[in-house]
Amino acid sequence: MNDHIRISDAERETVAVRIRDAAAEGRLTLEEADERQRAVYEARVGADLAPLTVDLPEPPPPAVPRRGTPSPQARRRLLIHAGIGAAFALLLLLRWIVGPVPFFWPAGPVFWIAASLVGHYWWATRRSPQDSGPRPARP
Repeated sequence: MNDHIRISDAERETVAVRIRDAAAEGRLTLEEADERQRAVYEARVGADLAPLTVDLPEPPPPAVPRRGTPSPQARRRLLIHAGIGAAFALLLLLRWIVGPVPFFWPAGPVFWIAASLVGHYWWATRRSPQDSGPRPARP
């Protein structure tokens, strides 16, 4: 943050939250927190905000979402995929039982159904949660 450039409301709010958290942790008294909150909302440039948090510890870095667990939307899509695959495999198996063909011909289609499900799971666990949002429109 440049010390001589005007600050935005979002920057003020970030510092205000940091001060509220410090007060909640017992690092500041209520009077100190009130004074600093008032100063935050009166601040106009970055230099006005800097002294308000100089004696407070740095906030922890934001949590990085774990890869390896599908998001709730991806989990729902996986369940739908598995349900449709299982229903189709069951229909193929019933057709084989009823039909006159002696060899187990549903092995091929069932293999590809299972492979598509494994691929879908692999793809869903490799994407980060930010990737699963709506995609921007192409120009």
